[in-house]
Parts: sequence; C-alpha cells; structure tokens
Amino acid sequence: MTIYYHPRYQRSYKRLDPQLRKTADKRIALFRSDRFDPRLDTHRLHGKLKGFWSFSVDSRRHRILFEFLTSSQGAVVFLDIGDHSIYQ
Repeated sequence: MTIYYHPRYQRSYKRLDPQLRKTADKRIALFRSDRFDPRLDTHRLHGKLKGFWSFSVDSRRHRILFEFLTSSQGAVVFLDIGDHSIYQ
C-alpha cells in the first residue's frame, strides 16, 4: 500500500508529543497490513467530510484523517492527525 502525506498531516505530526508519534507509527504499520483491523476503528465520515475516512491512534482520542485515492489502487493520502478538532 502506498501512503502519501499531505503537508498539513506532516505539520500536525511534527507537533505531536514524541510518545504519541511512536504510537501513531505503530498504528500506521497496522494500517498498512490491514486497513480495517478492528483495533483501528477505521470508519467512513459523514456530513461535510463525506468521502473521507479516519482511524484511531490512541484510545479513540487521536485520529488520522485520510482519503482513498481512486486513481491508484490501494493508495491513500493522510490528510491530518490529531484530536476531534481535525474534523473542523
């Protein structure tokens, strides 16, 4: 699976606590092996974020917002990482 990183995701990731970055890296590895592993709680978003997805990084508080790229089979772009404020 190919993962692209949006500049907003990269900025948000750099601002995370180092321990949370480690946790995120482990979750991303899990996501690479199985996008719908139940531990990730991967789910489609609704409303103004229709067409986007997210999965949990830690205890359902921090999430990664992403989008499946239809032009590339299996590719996704990570748009942002953080708490629920990323949905704003």
